[in-house]
Amino acid sequence: MFAVIKTGGRQYRVVPDDVLEIGKIAGEVGTIVQLGEVLVVGADTPVLGAPTVAGASVAAEVLDHKRGPKVIAFKKRRRKNSRRKRGYRDEITVLRITEILTDNAKPSIGPRPKREKVAAPAAEAS
Repeated sequence: MFAVIKTGGRQYRVVPDDVLEIGKIAGEVGTIVQLGEVLVVGADTPVLGAPTVAGASVAAEVLDHKRGPKVIAFKKRRRKNSRRKRGYRDEITVLRITEILTDNAKPSIGPRPKREKVAAPAAEAS
């Protein structure tokens, strides 16, 4: 089963356990968020929305908030001694798609537990 969702002005085709980077959305790391703008739900018989599929949503776990690569906008006007350099970095949220929901269902899968790092016991000094 797959779905086409719309967020941040872009459309993404997602299946469960996909990891994708989208524009920043609200949500703490480790929480489950629901994305409500579902344009298509596909299975044996795909359901097309007009413009969205009623009662469908996609549940996703927030993995990380980070910044994207640096983008430089450099403009130069030759022979005019005029230059301008601007740069920016997009704010990005990394999501893992947990499930595709239909018929106004609530997410049944909670956030996955984090793996604990095993530290070697330190030798005690006498």
